Amino acid sequence: MLLDSLMPELDATRIEHRLIDGPPAHVYEAAVHADFLDAVRRSMMVRGLFALRATGERVAATARRSSVVSPPEPPALRLAELSEHGDWVRLGADPPNEFAFGAIGRFWGGETAWAEIDSSAFTSFDRPGYAKIAANLSLRPYGDRRTLLSYEARTQATDETAGRAFLRYWKLVSPGIGAVMRSTLALIADESRAAR
Repeated sequence: MLLDSLMPELDATRIEHRLIDGPPAHVYEAAVHADFLDAVRRSMMVRGLFALRATGERVAATARRSSVVSPPEPPALRLAELSEHGDWVRLGADPPNEFAFGAIGRFWGGETAWAEIDSSAFTSFDRPGYAKIAANLSLRPYGDRRTLLSYEARTQATDETAGRAFLRYWKLVSPGIGAVMRSTLALIADESRAAR
């Protein structure tokens, strides 16, 4: 898998799966064109998780005597539209088998700060104090009429201090990350069904 070459060693991972009616090529198209923000908009639980995170960041900012500057929410977030430069970037694609994407940042300790990166520099990035997230959607035929869609997110810190901080954070947020991932897979299943 592309993900194995992007991040063969990791500190943490989360994997969710879903069986979806239709062949991999059909499900792949639905996956890369689905608006991932709809997974947030459609789920009260996921909206609540994001609201809880925003509240935590505001509390942490107040304790630091700083302010939280939230970037404006993009109108849509589709894998097909990810560029190779930015905060979340396209890392590779092998249609209809896999699409890989990722980000680098600091997202523990009450403040989220994403690094602007070029996808070509993702694997070699080693600046201390950060963690790299490599994620993918992988698709495999499951019988004659269904596809096993898997969503995996791997994280690797760039140094031991960041790694310890990230792992403390991960213990707390991993269940919520799983809920977001399951909501995204449900969205893709709905989009695939609607496109038939």
